[in-house]
Amino acid sequence: MSDAPDMEDLIETNDPSFGHVMACVFGIQEHESRTYLRLLDNPGSTVEELASVLDRDRSNVNRSLTTLLEKGLARRERRLLDPGGYVYQYTATPLPEAKELLHAALDEWAETVHEVIETFDDRNEVDGE
Repeated sequence: MSDAPDMEDLIETNDPSFGHVMACVFGIQEHESRTYLRLLDNPGSTVEELASVLDRDRSNVNRSLTTLLEKGLARRERRLLDPGGYVYQYTATPLPEAKELLHAALDEWAETVHEVIETFDDRNEVDGE
């Protein structure tokens, strides 16, 4: 079960924050929204760097980043290290693109609700019988 706020939470909030909107629209946790906002301020961060900035465990930050990548809110690039090996660096999707994703997700949700409303054919269906 998700602890992320839902659309009802968003509708009932008079002045929702960006993080609250992100959580409601994308169904992500508050800590994932915070991770996105930190990435905006710290592009090219590694998991270790983000864990330090967010004061969170690396494994938790890794899970947040995985969610952000899945939602299209971040991207990952591999950087080779001089002594050998590599490290992943993460960058947030720029705010204008994230806003477009928010609009698209809301539009899709609204369209789905409109379609469901149109399926209500008679009184029995409206009553849930």
